[in-house]
Amino acid sequence: MLSVASNSILVVFKVIVGMLISSVSIISEAIHSGMDLLAAVIAMFSVKKSYLPADDIHPFGHGKVESISGLIEAVLIFIAAFWIIFEALRKLMSAGEVESPGWGVAVMFLSAVLNFFVSQRLFAVGKEADSIALTADAWHLRTDVYTSMGVMVSLAIIWTSHFFFVDPRIHWLDPVAAIFVAVIILKAAYDLTSQALGELMDVKLPPDEEGWIRSAIIGHKPEIHGYHQLRTRKAGNFRFIEFHIKVDPQMTVEASHGITRELKSRVMDRYPAATVTIHVEPCDGHCTEVCTAGCLLSPSRRLQISGTVKG
Repeated sequence: MLSVASNSILVVFKVIVGMLISSVSIISEAIHSGMDLLAAVIAMFSVKKSYLPADDIHPFGHGKVESISGLIEAVLIFIAAFWIIFEALRKLMSAGEVESPGWGVAVMFLSAVLNFFVSQRLFAVGKEADSIALTADAWHLRTDVYTSMGVMVSLAIIWTSHFFFVDPRIHWLDPVAAIFVAVIILKAAYDLTSQALGELMDVKLPPDEEGWIRSAIIGHKPEIHGYHQLRTRKAGNFRFIEFHIKVDPQMTVEASHGITRELKSRVMDRYPAATVTIHVEPCDGHCTEVCTAGCLLSPSRRLQISGTVKG
């Protein structure tokens, strides 16, 4: 709600000032803030939807709603950026002047300060909730901080030039600043698209997260003889983790269940919204290619187990 309120105020201010002083860079910033407002609304609803419990139609939950909303946001941002570039090029060719740029400097400064503090809060909440939607919203606002500063500087140069030059002819800075804004917006849209598509295509968890999971499994050595087929993915703030473990063939079902319960508990302490699936297999010492990489036994121990099973 904080992001929605701040962006609503900024859109109104930027549109009014941009129209009054004929600044395409401020109008482009108004469009940017409009996209931020739309992103904030989408994020607000998608986060609520993603936390709905799994049901018969969606047995894996609704976490990917956040990824879908992120993709929609990215498409809208791409459209806005290209429109800004088009308008800026049109103004470059028409050589229009900016009237009363001092008002533009003031509204851009207000925008930068307000968005900085709101984005800081959203980054903290997004990290705590592990939400792609909230983090994307925070990045939108942080991008707005940088672009607002760029527009503010260009307008300040135009404004102060009236006091030092008779005919400065530097009004081209306004549309150039607008193009600069658009390029930054395009980069943000590309990054958001990559992240959203990655989750929709079930890209595995980052190397540091998978590395921690592997360490957690190895931490149960010697009860666990090895592991393989580790598969991970993420949907919103929900993680899905599955793997096979090898145990002593003489181990009871109760004992093996105890190991999986402890391992699941450790993983979920680290990732509370994770769904962990562990398949238990007997280790006969004959490692196939698929489980060799995750074998935790020494060659001598493997040979010993192989002989015991044969006997």
